[in-house]
Amino acid sequence: MEIDSIHLRKIELPLKVPFVTHQATLEKRPLIIVEVKDTGGRTGYGEVTAFPHPFYTYETIATAWHVLEEQLIPIVLRNEIDHPVEFPKLNKSIQGHPMAKAGLEGALWDLYGKQQQKSLSELLGGVRKSVAAGAVLSLTDSLEEDVGLLKKEGFQRFKLKVVKGNEIEAIQAVKTIDPYLPIMIDANGQYTESDMGHLHTLDKLGLTMIEQPFQAGDFYLHRRLQRAISTPVCLDESVMSVHDAQQALELESCQIINIKISRVGGMTAAQMIHDYCQERGVPVWCGGMVESGISKAHNLAVASLPNFSIPGDLSGSGRYFHKDIIHPEIVMNRGEIAVPQEPGIGVEVDDDYLEEVTQKSRTFHR
Repeated sequence: MEIDSIHLRKIELPLKVPFVTHQATLEKRPLIIVEVKDTGGRTGYGEVTAFPHPFYTYETIATAWHVLEEQLIPIVLRNEIDHPVEFPKLNKSIQGHPMAKAGLEGALWDLYGKQQQKSLSELLGGVRKSVAAGAVLSLTDSLEEDVGLLKKEGFQRFKLKVVKGNEIEAIQAVKTIDPYLPIMIDANGQYTESDMGHLHTLDKLGLTMIEQPFQAGDFYLHRRLQRAISTPVCLDESVMSVHDAQQALELESCQIINIKISRVGGMTAAQMIHDYCQERGVPVWCGGMVESGISKAHNLAVASLPNFSIPGDLSGSGRYFHKDIIHPEIVMNRGEIAVPQEPGIGVEVDDDYLEEVTQKSRTFHR
């Protein structure tokens, strides 16, 4: 791939409104943008979507920056890489840190696509020209008002971030808009074994799924719950790798898996999990991380694969941000978002705005 240099930027994007879950409140979105440049002057872009504090996983913006500059970037610069799928093999000695790995690997995929003059969707074997959009409602959203507006905009699935004890109220508020809306709830691991009876009550509410009810990695409790209820259990934080996905399905801990490129360590792992689930007849969907258009473009490419059969956390640039760092910005049309077809991620980066929101940066040369 003839890599010449790698540039890191820590940026901060203002959010339209705070994004609130039971774990944290975001008023601005810090991100790390990874730029990999080849000797021909082409640049590939990736994004690290860790959060400022370790409430989602153990990774943070600070830890990702450290691992990138001290471990992962030196690996890329001292090796000759012909294809992005080689990067996971090269970084196997670095334990964990999937979000840092995914950001750098994403930049390699974008650069490779530009070099080959092929879109990421084409490189991965995508079959869709557009994908269904899904909305995520945080704890500060006015459910009746916002769901009504989002329904008119065309969103095809509604995910409610919930706090234990308010789920029924939140679900009923949405059902007053339309009793047939496809609704799921996301618990982000806040339930415990003592909540089994409560979760059985939620089984009667016609949810499309319950996402990550128990703590990450607790395949045993998820298996017990899935065997006891008809509502599909979907795993998110529990699936950090291909091995985790295999374990979850072998133990029958879920019926659905949420694939987030950043959480599983990159597009290569995301595709492998997709393929494994497809072989087992288990549907998947693409999760979101309140990310910029760079990550959204990567997500759209992955979501174009055939087994992404459930609308994911996919929305336009304007859902969270006043202004995105790409142009043209990603937009939704009648509930669908077009999969970029130009080489690489298929969108251009707004260099001026990227520079404006950059808080610190560093360049690494061979």
